Amino acid sequence: MKLAFIGLGVMGAPMAGHLQQAGHQLCVYNRNVEKADAWVARFGGRRADTPAQAAKGADIVMLCVGNDDDVRAVVYGEQGILAGIEPGALLVDHTTTSAELAEELYQAGADAGVRFIDAPVSGGQAGAENGALTVMIGGDEADVAQAQPVLAAYGKKVTRLGPVGSGQRCKMVNQICVVGAVQGIAEGLLLAKKAGLDIATLVDVLAGGAAQSWQLENRAQTMAEGKFDFGFAAQWMHKDLSICLQEAGRQGIKLPLIEQVNRLYAELIEEGYGRCDSTVVIKKLGG
Repeated sequence: MKLAFIGLGVMGAPMAGHLQQAGHQLCVYNRNVEKADAWVARFGGRRADTPAQAAKGADIVMLCVGNDDDVRAVVYGEQGILAGIEPGALLVDHTTTSAELAEELYQAGADAGVRFIDAPVSGGQAGAENGALTVMIGGDEADVAQAQPVLAAYGKKVTRLGPVGSGQRCKMVNQICVVGAVQGIAEGLLLAKKAGLDIATLVDVLAGGAAQSWQLENRAQTMAEGKFDFGFAAQWMHKDLSICLQEAGRQGIKLPLIEQVNRLYAELIEEGYGRCDSTVVIKKLGG
C-alpha cells in the first residue's frame, strides 16, 4: 500500500520504520531534513520536501507531530497535506490533540473529499520502538476497518472508541489515569523514604497486590533514585493535561487532581525540567 508519514520524532520515526519494514511503499516528511535523510538511510523509502508532496498519491497519510498548532501547520496551506492528498484517501492523526481539532479536521477533510480518523497512541517511545502501542481511534467504522491492518504494524491494540473525537477523548482519560498513578506513587515514595523502607522490596511487594501498575513497576525505582532522563517529557504531559482541562470545561465538570498536578508541571517547566520524564513531579514533594 502507498503510505505517507508526517513527523519523525521519538514516536513517529519508529512508527514509520515499522510501516516500511512491513513492506509498504512509504514516503516521509519531517521539518528537520537531516532527520528525514537519516530515517531514509536507515529504513529505506523516500522523503518529501513538503507535507503536500509526501501525501500525493498515498492511500493513507499518517501524522504524528507536537500539538494542535503543529497539526494545523502540516495539514493546511499551499504545502500542507490537504493540498496534496488525493480525494478518497484517508488521513490518520496520531498526534495527541484536542477533540475539537479532530472534529475540525474531519470536516476539513470532508470538504476536500478526504476521510479522517483521530488515532492517538499510548505506550511511549519504547512502545513505538517495539511495535507495541495502544491506538485509540475515533472515526467512521469503514475508515477504521481500512486503517486497522496498517496500524497493526506498530499497534499491539488498535481499537475504535466511537465517532471522530472519541480517540482523543480516550487519550485524555488515559493521561488522567497515568497522572493519578504517578502522583500517588510520588506521595507513597515520600512516605516510604521518610520511614526508611527499602524501595526495591517495597515495589516488589506492591506489584503483587492492588497497587500494581505499569508506572509502579517501571518508574517507582527511578523516581526514588532521582532519574528522569527517559520516557514521556513533563512538557508534553503539561500539554496533554491542559487539553484534558479544556475538555472538562466543555463538559461542565471539574478535575481537581489534574488542575493541581498540571500547576506543578507548569512550575517544573519554568524551573527547567520540561524535558525530563513526567515522573519528575516527585521533585515538587522534595523527592
